[in-house]
Amino acid sequence: MELKPFPDTNKVKFKPEFEKRYKKLLGDRYDEYIKYSLSYLTRSIRINTIKSTIPKVKKALKKRGWILTQVPFCKEGFWVEHETGRLDIGNTLEHSLGYYYVQEAASMIPPIVLDPKPGELILDMCAAPGSKTTQIAQYMENKGLVIANDFTGIRLKPLGINVQRMGLTNVIITMMFGQWFAKKNIMFDKILVDAPCSGTGTIRKSLKTLRIWNPTMIERLAATQRKLIETGFTILKPGGTMVYSTCSTEPIENEATVSYLLNNYKKAKLLDIKLNIPKSKTISEFDGEKYNSEVKKTLRLWPQDNNTEGFYVAKIEKQL
Repeated sequence: MELKPFPDTNKVKFKPEFEKRYKKLLGDRYDEYIKYSLSYLTRSIRINTIKSTIPKVKKALKKRGWILTQVPFCKEGFWVEHETGRLDIGNTLEHSLGYYYVQEAASMIPPIVLDPKPGELILDMCAAPGSKTTQIAQYMENKGLVIANDFTGIRLKPLGINVQRMGLTNVIITMMFGQWFAKKNIMFDKILVDAPCSGTGTIRKSLKTLRIWNPTMIERLAATQRKLIETGFTILKPGGTMVYSTCSTEPIENEATVSYLLNNYKKAKLLDIKLNIPKSKTISEFDGEKYNSEVKKTLRLWPQDNNTEGFYVAKIEKQL
């Protein structure tokens, strides 16, 4: 897809500490990273096969002037542009009826890696606003049960609306801190921990991320992420699968968090992520800390790899 830079990108300010950190992480790829981070994302959608079919939705949108381009790693996913330059893909009858969900392409990866099946008991620990919850339930064909959790009432509103709009009947919504699931005596077949994070992979969606970024915030978030991934692994059935993901590009929130789990739980095993997608080398060491060598099996995406958001995904099995 064509890269469209923001206007006045020369006026965007990067904190000196941010620049130093990311030049260290990216080396000669830093300028390319900045170029993509200061360019518009192409909108993308995921067609909801619970309510319609891919050919029907494509045909309906084409009649309205929308041009769909296949997302190569998601058969239900499409990048969308309008022949007149319109951007309001969320303002159509088909969207209101739940025939598709407006979802960033990289965000579609964690549910694909989780590989939900009909009849399973699955936890989406940090579910709002529901893009991945609805994708998981869709893949389950409304059979089985998804517990979609978040920790504040205001975040549950869009989650509930989206679940209803997409016609999903196998979702129960709960409200608690994810760590509290360790006390509930429920064991899950599969778990998604799409952890709250710094969002440094989403700069091109919100420049506010640059303003609020600071190392102290990263450390604080990483502490919460360690608790969440640990809780998820504890309540995962032996032989079950957990996916840990963030829209962060920070090693402390990604490779370091997964390394923490591997180093403290002998039955935690990283599985290869078999997606035909351009990806970057994972970070093996940062700020003097060496990570578990198995983190090389995880998926690290910088914005320039696929012209998407930055994303990180790990697939973890609980051995018997």
